[in-house]
Amino acid sequence: MRLSELQTGEKAYIIKVNGSGAFRKRLLEMGFIRGQEVKSILNAPLKDPIKYQIMEYEVSLRRSEAVMIEISMVKSDVPAYEPSINNKDNAVETPVKTNSNQRAQKRDSKTISVALVGNPNSGKTSIFNSASGSHQHVGNYGGVTVDSKEGRLKHKGYTFKMVDLPGTYSLSAYTPEELFVRKHILEERPDVIINVVSASSLERNMYITTELMELKAPMVIALNMYDELLDSGREFDYESLSTMINIPIIPTIGKNGFGIPDMLDKIIELHEAGEEVENNNVQISYGRVLEKAICRLERQFENIDISHLNVPLRYVSIKLLENDNDIRKGVSTLNNHKSIFARAERERNYIENLLREDPESAFTNARYGFVSGGLRETLSEKTTSSETTRILDTIVTNKVIGFPLFFLFMWVMFEATFTLGEYPMEWIESLVQVAGNFIRANMADGPLKDLLVDGIVGGVGGVIVFLPNIVILYAFISFMEDSGYMARAAFIMDKVMQKIGLHGKSFIPLIMGFGCNVPAILATRTIESRSSRMITMLINPFISCSARLPIYILFVSAFFPKYASTALFAIYLFGILTAVIMSMVFRKTLFKKENTPFVMELPPYRMPTIKSTVTNMWGKSRQYLQKMGGIILIA
Repeated sequence: MRLSELQTGEKAYIIKVNGSGAFRKRLLEMGFIRGQEVKSILNAPLKDPIKYQIMEYEVSLRRSEAVMIEISMVKSDVPAYEPSINNKDNAVETPVKTNSNQRAQKRDSKTISVALVGNPNSGKTSIFNSASGSHQHVGNYGGVTVDSKEGRLKHKGYTFKMVDLPGTYSLSAYTPEELFVRKHILEERPDVIINVVSASSLERNMYITTELMELKAPMVIALNMYDELLDSGREFDYESLSTMINIPIIPTIGKNGFGIPDMLDKIIELHEAGEEVENNNVQISYGRVLEKAICRLERQFENIDISHLNVPLRYVSIKLLENDNDIRKGVSTLNNHKSIFARAERERNYIENLLREDPESAFTNARYGFVSGGLRETLSEKTTSSETTRILDTIVTNKVIGFPLFFLFMWVMFEATFTLGEYPMEWIESLVQVAGNFIRANMADGPLKDLLVDGIVGGVGGVIVFLPNIVILYAFISFMEDSGYMARAAFIMDKVMQKIGLHGKSFIPLIMGFGCNVPAILATRTIESRSSRMITMLINPFISCSARLPIYILFVSAFFPKYASTALFAIYLFGILTAVIMSMVFRKTLFKKENTPFVMELPPYRMPTIKSTVTNMWGKSRQYLQKMGGIILIA
């Protein structure tokens, strides 16, 4: 039986995930592993995609991707992986070859470099904002932070250099976010890693914790959104789990700063402890078969210097067994790389023959088994469950009223953008005219006067005059992102976007294009699929932004005075149709390949704070001024 056949409200258990490459790897990392319970919650208005519940969070999958997952309605038919947690005393002993001189040199100073690593929607950026005071946007659907953001703060005599890395579900080398995060950890070598995990979905969030443990880096776990865990009626003995895995766990609430000082104190403690912390990490036991394969592969590295890889030998061996391309590239520089690759291939075959599954699945199952075993002993079951998300989803994704509600919200957004923005636009336009007239009246004619009046004042002023529209537009976009509705918009629109060869997330930057194409194109970085991202960027200029409206009005007033409104609508419609046609052309010619699955987390609804909305609104508006104003000023 396939997951796509599961009826709404039914539960089943995963047998295996078919497919290959990034598609399969992403599903495994998102928790679609052998023996895991999955429930079908609801269908999108057009019956595709489908919302599922797994590991206490909700995720959407297209039917074409759900059909790749084999399930059984009977749990006993699915052999589950046996979880285990081993402390240092009974862990498998392996040598750790890593270059610690760089960290040792850093610890001599009073500056601590810290990297925040965690899943999308874990509240990572809210902790970054609370700790450093930086104005980085907190998004409520996967992938808002696509670049690192750096902030500095002082605490108890130490200066913290804090970097907010992109949200990612793992440290695999498939997506740009995963590559960026792993590269930063290995090359920049932060003194301490803050692993931010959402307390509302611990099992899924702690998968990346197991990968960070393999790197043997000093780490603090920030148990974020701790208030949501308490509201659910659960009891979590995080101190016992901390003892099991030998990693400090600090409860935090990013939006109000709860637990941040304690987290900083613990970072200082780890920093001062030095290499004792690195050598005291718990080692995950992967079971007899996998451990034998790791041990035999490690023997191939005897008397070989791998310090240039900046990772422990055990980590290199595991990643070779997982066929990680990035690690293979590093190992290929060694003199005996051919014999190492040959041994790795033999061990991969050994694992497949004994476990009846590929090494990637085996290691993923083992990591989730490790997490599950720890949580089984320390985390109680839910006693209360919020119905807010379920009720709201029933309304906003309803097949009858879902689309009307969405388009009503879009109409309100654009109506407010142009109606409310009209007054400050007139004020700014008047100020620009006053500045231009002042220069004209007080300067002699010449190239400098023309540059100031027509170039700087006229050009930059032409950008600033649209700032009120941009600010209002971003206020609505920010509300949609932070509340969780933006993810639902992508969910209900995915079937439509799929018809023209795009991802559901492509709809978001295309809508933003009606406000301004510049921030809309920047927003395409949230789309995980490279081909969908490129197509969305290429067709976005066909969407008529607000800056073109004065030209359109002038054009239709001159040539179609009796049918001005109809002509204006036709221009907008022509741009949309052109974008649709070009999208289909690009998909069939330049960007045929699509490896990234439509696996999108649907976070619970949350009421955005005024501070968060205003911060995001101003941050994006400032970016618009810097990008557009700077280019026009130089031009």
